[in-house]
Amino acid sequence: MAAAPSAKPITGKAKAAAAGPVADPTIRRPGWTMRNAMGQPDLSGYWSNATLTPLTRSRNITDKPRLTLAEARSLEGAFTQALEDSDKPTDPNESTQAVQKKFGNSELLKIRPDFAAAGGDVGGYNVAWIDPGTHIMEVNGEFRTSILTTENGLPPPRKDGKATSFYGGGRDSYDSYETRGIGERCIMGFGRNAGPPMLANGYYNNDYYIIQTPDAVAIQTELVHDTRIIRLSGGHRTDGVRPWMGDSVGHYEGDTLVVETTNIPQGQQFFGSWKNLKVTEWFTRVSPSRINYRFEVSDPDTWDKPWGGEYDFAPLKGIVYEYACHEGNYALPAILAGARRQEKDAAEAAAAKTAAPVPAAVAPAKGKPGAK
Repeated sequence: MAAAPSAKPITGKAKAAAAGPVADPTIRRPGWTMRNAMGQPDLSGYWSNATLTPLTRSRNITDKPRLTLAEARSLEGAFTQALEDSDKPTDPNESTQAVQKKFGNSELLKIRPDFAAAGGDVGGYNVAWIDPGTHIMEVNGEFRTSILTTENGLPPPRKDGKATSFYGGGRDSYDSYETRGIGERCIMGFGRNAGPPMLANGYYNNDYYIIQTPDAVAIQTELVHDTRIIRLSGGHRTDGVRPWMGDSVGHYEGDTLVVETTNIPQGQQFFGSWKNLKVTEWFTRVSPSRINYRFEVSDPDTWDKPWGGEYDFAPLKGIVYEYACHEGNYALPAILAGARRQEKDAAEAAAAKTAAPVPAAVAPAKGKPGAK
């Protein structure tokens, strides 16, 4: 698990764009390009989108769309210290309740409250297993506070007024393995790493391997062993089949790979949209060490207008190995078995209550023997 390397300190776009070794890799220098042997924009190699920047803007941190260099470095330092504090050895004499209470009041959860589910829940990971990245995402010389580029850093309201979850349903469904989440079932990653849109999950394994051929682009995603195939010719399928990761068709526009995806399955809904969801993505190599990634989602039945987000890929220090999610995944049968046991206990308790004899009526006292 490798985090993306930090961006070099800058004092502004003008200095970062200047020629020389101090140039900010997130800002494309005029006239710069990088092509492969086929003449395509070179996107190949191992990449990571690990970042401390969340998908949506956290009011626990700021309500501003971007941070200054000093603010970004300060937040990174605070997060690193909070991780180290939460990763200290646990006192073996402390109770589970005491440990969880301490974690619930930690500085880490003030910065990333979502870690409560990942690290504080029963059966969750502790901090030693979490590798979310160590830096605020820098895009075009700006330190972003959310991957979403909407004005408030949040998804826009739906036309029907319904509240929607990023992860969708499944967590509180216990009838069958088929109603559990697709990440839990090891079908797709739980954080939408493979996409589209392709997003950092905020916890670990945010790594990719991009391979280009004359007629396709393949993107191998570490979480969970998915390979997304983007065709460079033909139209979208019309047979009604909705493959995992949808039906992606791409083409090159100058130095950018443009990808349009439709036919996204319901299991990969995005904030409640799937049936008429269209995702457009732009991959642009802006420097030897960065790929700029933008996406736009549109669904006229769900939102008033298209919206989206942006971040940069940085080089991965290593390669992508197999993520064998299915091996030893005993959580799924344990969850269903636990639900069946609860149902059995409830049925037995109800049956016992029904079968219990009705207490006989107690006759009123007539006084003690010998009483006058």
